Amino acid sequence: MRQNLRRRINLVDAALEVLARDGARGLTFRAVDAEARLPLGTASNYFSSRDVLLTQAGMRAYDRLTPDPWTAGSLLEVGQDRTIAARLVRVFVERLTQSRSVCLALLELRLEAVRRPELRSVLTDRLQEDLDANATFREDGTRPGDATAAMLLYLALNWLVVERLTLPELITEDQAAALVTALVERLLGPPAE
Repeated sequence: MRQNLRRRINLVDAALEVLARDGARGLTFRAVDAEARLPLGTASNYFSSRDVLLTQAGMRAYDRLTPDPWTAGSLLEVGQDRTIAARLVRVFVERLTQSRSVCLALLELRLEAVRRPELRSVLTDRLQEDLDANATFREDGTRPGDATAAMLLYLALNWLVVERLTLPELITEDQAAALVTALVERLLGPPAE
């Protein structure tokens, strides 16, 4: 297998685009080569099987969705301010919906994970890390809500993102922002006066 890291990442990013556009059934080495604008056979030189490519795409999707250091730092500095928390959650939802192809590819990967244990393990481990980190941020009592509130936010926001990605006319961007604010306030209580 080839080891050029830049080309490997390019191929995995191309796989995410193919997944988003054509679904898991459309993910072939030929389609990835075409999307990456590389010679036919390149992807098969880098990945021993389609399963390996799917697993790499699952890991890469989360890497691409990880917030930049400034956003991550802002999330850690929320404190008990629910107004700031609501604003950051809105930014989070907007960021995900603007990463449309990565999020759609991730939905395809999650459906594929039902049939592919290795992919399911990769996705489960990564999501569990995120959920554990969210719960840990609340254990010290300096951030609003508890672990249950964090889990409820996670579940509700994931489906809101799915709606915004798949049926954007159903819930407009402005409606989504208002819903996020209402959700945060109902789960965490109104802003402190």
